[in-house]
Amino acid sequence: MKLFIKNMVCARCTLAVQNEANKLQLPVLSVSLGEVDFASKTLTSKQLELFSHNIKLLGFEIINDKKARLIENTKKQIINLIHQDYHQLEDQKIKLSDYLSAHLFKDYTYLSHLFSSVEGVTIEQYFIHQKIEKTKELLVYDELTLTEIAHQLGYSSVAHLSSQFKKISGLTPSQFKSLRDSSSRTALDKV
Repeated sequence: MKLFIKNMVCARCTLAVQNEANKLQLPVLSVSLGEVDFASKTLTSKQLELFSHNIKLLGFEIINDKKARLIENTKKQIINLIHQDYHQLEDQKIKLSDYLSAHLFKDYTYLSHLFSSVEGVTIEQYFIHQKIEKTKELLVYDELTLTEIAHQLGYSSVAHLSSQFKKISGLTPSQFKSLRDSSSRTALDKV
């Protein structure tokens, strides 16, 4: 039985959901961003209710609606792209719209309208916000120069990255780097 879970955006989220399933002794085949695959074909209503209640306390919830699942999958694809697979776009010169359509098996126009109507931001705005959060993360790690970060995230120049960074965060990358204040970062599920 596969359940789709809202707000799972990082490895810690998958671990938290896995721990809740373990506490309830629910046999889990796998847990990944946005989904849990249980070994049994069905869960009892009591098990499902307890699991739902426990993960809700952690800020997650089970998604039953197909459109909500599609939006969560869109977010998951964008997060995976930014944090793991960004070179796929760069190396293969693929557009974000083509990438999402291919991975979600839906027309991009449909995805875009659905995403905007439910989330209140466009897919492109969400994508940019995720790239800025990744930039913040990389700045805090202090392992890459701004030029390397711009290249890694597919910006045409440092100036373009800096402009978007300031527009989103209100700070230049240099100002942010000098602050190194964890309160300046936004949790991925809050973007």
